Amino acid sequence: MALYALGDLHLNFQTKDKSMDRFGDVWIDHEKKAKRNIEAAISPEDTLVLTGDHSWGRNLNECREDLEFIAALPGRKILLRGNHDMFWPANKTEKLNSLFEGRLLFLQNNYYAYKDYALVGTKGATFEGPFYIGNNGNVVWDEEMKRRSDKLVRREEKRLRTSFEKAAEDGYKKFIMFLHYPPTSIIETESVFTRIAEEYHVDQVVYSHCHGVSRFDDSIRGMNNGIFYSLVSGDYRDFKPKKILD
Repeated sequence: MALYALGDLHLNFQTKDKSMDRFGDVWIDHEKKAKRNIEAAISPEDTLVLTGDHSWGRNLNECREDLEFIAALPGRKILLRGNHDMFWPANKTEKLNSLFEGRLLFLQNNYYAYKDYALVGTKGATFEGPFYIGNNGNVVWDEEMKRRSDKLVRREEKRLRTSFEKAAEDGYKKFIMFLHYPPTSIIETESVFTRIAEEYHVDQVVYSHCHGVSRFDDSIRGMNNGIFYSLVSGDYRDFKPKKILD
């Protein structure tokens, strides 16, 4: 029995115009690679958390084959909402859990147990620009976009706190925290998400979303203030799930 994580499958079985092949060799036949690697690593008793961007489908009908692909993988599958998961409106998590009962679990405004840990999480949000370095060396950015970003961060903060609070109310004291977006942007050393992680003394923070060698260092990796941070983007991991806990 072990806990694994992997992000950004970006499946497109019914949306052929969204092929990821154009983003480099690592993405060619990536769904076959992911299936092979997951089946090699994960047993029926294991738990796999998929940290968002599961499907390019814009609604449940367009991502039906993608979700069936995920459901057929071994282990207990817990899905986090990513920025491209248009099939998953924020207010439809309970509906998805009902539709896929016994096959897939959807993590938002709730939590799931793994041994004596609570698995908590939300999509998250980070300000990704546009910003640039001005002549005086200061970071300059689009103020309106920053306001919109701050609004999203506050919304995701609320969802994350709901996840933690429900777990704490049920007596959990040990947490693994999952995000889709990285916990900090490239111009931050901390954020509301890192502060919440420290407030609840989480053991690990696991996130994805960062693609391409030039972006893998966008946020925290490794030990930081007593918490271990892991990037599990599909292309970073070469689509091999990362073991989080035994």
